[in-house]
Amino acid sequence: MVAVRAKTLPLLTGLLLLTACSGGGGAPAPSPAAAPSSSVTSVASSPAASSSTPPSSSSAPPPVRPGKVVVLDAGHNGGNASHPAEINRKVPAGRGQTKPCNTTGTSTDGGYPEHAFTFAVTQEVGNALAAKGFKVVYTRSNDSGVGPCVDRRAEIGNDANADAVVSIHADGSTSASAHGFHVAYSSPPLNAAQGDPSLRLARTMRDGLKGDGFATSTYIGSAGLSPRADLAGLNLSTRPAVLVECGNMRNSAEAEQMSSAAGRAHYAKAIAAAIEAYLAS
Repeated sequence: MVAVRAKTLPLLTGLLLLTACSGGGGAPAPSPAAAPSSSVTSVASSPAASSSTPPSSSSAPPPVRPGKVVVLDAGHNGGNASHPAEINRKVPAGRGQTKPCNTTGTSTDGGYPEHAFTFAVTQEVGNALAAKGFKVVYTRSNDSGVGPCVDRRAEIGNDANADAVVSIHADGSTSASAHGFHVAYSSPPLNAAQGDPSLRLARTMRDGLKGDGFATSTYIGSAGLSPRADLAGLNLSTRPAVLVECGNMRNSAEAEQMSSAAGRAHYAKAIAAAIEAYLAS
């Protein structure tokens, strides 16, 4: 399967290259979402990103489920566009390759940025899982920092000995008619965790999103699954890991859904339920 997609291009020093997935990247970043709940761990992973300790909850936290750790990776970051030197720095990407540290992400035609969407959805997913007693670790704690780099994001999941690592993104296909979600996983696998565990996580995520009413991608992958050998966060993971492209931000219907609080809540509900189903299997 050969798929052509326009996700992002790295920034050139002093110049933001606008592609089908980075158009509107100059839109101002929204205010950061609320801090994670007390049962959530935030990991600051970039020199330019700030770290914060979540406030204590007034109510008793749910019991943590032993051994059940979920690492949630919100794609990109709000400060990436203003720090080209930092995010253009080459880092290991697995399979003997290197890639830029990070990218700016894409946006809707109306200017709603991917980094804001992924951060908001990730927070909702994390809150839902923490309420069920899972230990949740984030790769970034705000939407105003830079990075972390893709290799560091994988390292956070590895260091946490995560039972599941889920990276949340939105796509930016050049075709406005292209729509639907797809779930990427590392293929061919480079270690045992990238084999059956990651494939089961990918299938469970696909089935969960599809069962909650989301359509599978019409333009990349097959039946909502996309085996990839070029994604650093998946290549470098030693834990079960997938990357969810929630839909095409350049498709008007999906852009409208992603830009609304109700739409983001719908994505978060489906993703959280799929993670819980995988961990229960």
